[in-house]
Amino acid sequence: MAMPQNISPINSELMDTLVRGNEAEWIPQPMDPQRAFIKVLYTGAESGRWAVHFRWLKGFVAPQHKHLAASHTFILKGKLQVRDGVLNTGDYVYEPNGMIHGATTALEDTEYLFICDGPVLFFDDNGFTGYLGWEELRRLQAAHEARKHQAAAA
Repeated sequence: MAMPQNISPINSELMDTLVRGNEAEWIPQPMDPQRAFIKVLYTGAESGRWAVHFRWLKGFVAPQHKHLAASHTFILKGKLQVRDGVLNTGDYVYEPNGMIHGATTALEDTEYLFICDGPVLFFDDNGFTGYLGWEELRRLQAAHEARKHQAAAA
């Protein structure tokens, strides 16, 4: 049966994105490269959305921050202290745009999937201290690749 209209994509760049997580490298996070690591799964320039797999070793503390867009978190293993509660293996949390956190602490070695619809703004008592969004993730990946190439050339 013929389609009543043409539904083929106009944008020839459209395609599925597949990341084989087992093959992706853990990239040390600049805020604590000994205890915080990230696998970048997706960065969307058109929407600002990004998806990552975090691995935080016990004792890592992420600074206080504000979500400038909604996010989804699914704990794959471990425990995170978030605000007044603890997220355990298998827990899922949705956080709306505007959510503010104090520090988030890894109570155990923890891995979690994090999907965010926009940037996260880090701050302290003196103001803005950092920012994490799709652009920063791409910069982090590029810097990691450059270090690998430098090490291979040495």
